[in-house]
Amino acid sequence: MSLRAVKGMKDILPDEISKWHRLERAFRERVEGYGFREARFPILEPTELFVRSIGETTDIVEKEMYTFTDKSGKDGRDGKSLTLRPEGTASAVRAYVQHSVQGREPVTKWYYIGPMYRRERPAKGRYRQFYQAGIEAFGDPGPYIDAEVIDMVVGFVASLGITEVEVLVNSIGGPETRTKYTADLLAYLEPYRTELCEDCQRRMDANPLRVLDCKVPRCAEIAESAPSLPDSLTDDDRTHFEGMTNALEKLGTPYRLDGSLVRGLDYYTRTLFEVVGKGDGLGAQNALLGGGRYDNMVKSLGGPDTPAIGFAMGLERLLMAMPEENQGGHVDVFVIAAQPSVRAEAALLSRELRNAGIRVESDLRGGSLKSQLRRADKMNTRLAMILGESEVAAGSVQVKDLEAKSQETVFRNELVDRTRTLLGA
Repeated sequence: MSLRAVKGMKDILPDEISKWHRLERAFRERVEGYGFREARFPILEPTELFVRSIGETTDIVEKEMYTFTDKSGKDGRDGKSLTLRPEGTASAVRAYVQHSVQGREPVTKWYYIGPMYRRERPAKGRYRQFYQAGIEAFGDPGPYIDAEVIDMVVGFVASLGITEVEVLVNSIGGPETRTKYTADLLAYLEPYRTELCEDCQRRMDANPLRVLDCKVPRCAEIAESAPSLPDSLTDDDRTHFEGMTNALEKLGTPYRLDGSLVRGLDYYTRTLFEVVGKGDGLGAQNALLGGGRYDNMVKSLGGPDTPAIGFAMGLERLLMAMPEENQGGHVDVFVIAAQPSVRAEAALLSRELRNAGIRVESDLRGGSLKSQLRRADKMNTRLAMILGESEVAAGSVQVKDLEAKSQETVFRNELVDRTRTLLGA
């Protein structure tokens, strides 16, 4: 029996990767335009980091983390508990605290791209090793950065050609709002306790707000008539939320207030947002990305009292929502040696073009001219350059434009400039 990839983990082969590159490039360009800088964090972290930051009673910590004991000492016992990171925010906060970044700059803006791991049931667009990109902004407590981040997200999604989306926003307030609302929610849910799923019955005792995030049909039906969270906001929380929504309106960023939006992580405070797709290709899980404020996490992990906001997006789900686009071939030029005697010269020609920044493929195994042209066409290459003994003697190359169906003779000393002109056209 041949070996296969681990269940829920997927190979990404060259035929797919150009779309990934397009997505990652668009993300980098967008967030760097807003002053965010890339940071990279370890894939392995102490398990305690995620227990303390995400929440001990969340589904991620209780059911989905890949956790193991690291061998330590001569007998392999007494090792530390380590976890493959299930999300990126906790690692970013740990790094921010560990390196005392707050002492060097008043506002810190980071972004990251990389693999995450959760032992969920594999489904359409959902894998056990999946890729996330996200941002974290530390140090700004005001509502305007919240609006700017949401506006940035909307512009990014639009730049990918994804048009059928809806932006949902909510505020879950700070500790005072949460305490008041939790009491009201419990009073509402108690008569329905036995009708809720087992997870939600347990959540009622640990974190009642997470009942609002349950996807079980009966739980969702009960949650629809729950007290409105925005109605419970303190004056300060309401002022912050109204400042954020007023800024969104000033920016012309469309949004819809969703009082039931709570998201599945315990660390959020005040602003929450989510971008959901409305197309048919996403299946039941239609959330493309989401985020919000987590003003208490830096302090809870040993740092100073520091406000923060961020978002994360699963790349696989965005790729499903992105329209297809003709990306052309992965090389610009295919160099063909017409006779075995010119293979070394063909290799030299290929290097000259590559040194000029042109993407080149060549097949120096030999083969007929017809078969090599067929391969160049199959690779969706724009230009085929044919080099034979007569071309070497004359210092020229036959340049065949496979898109325009034309051919011309170009001297070697003019070849780079002519190639750039043809590719630009």
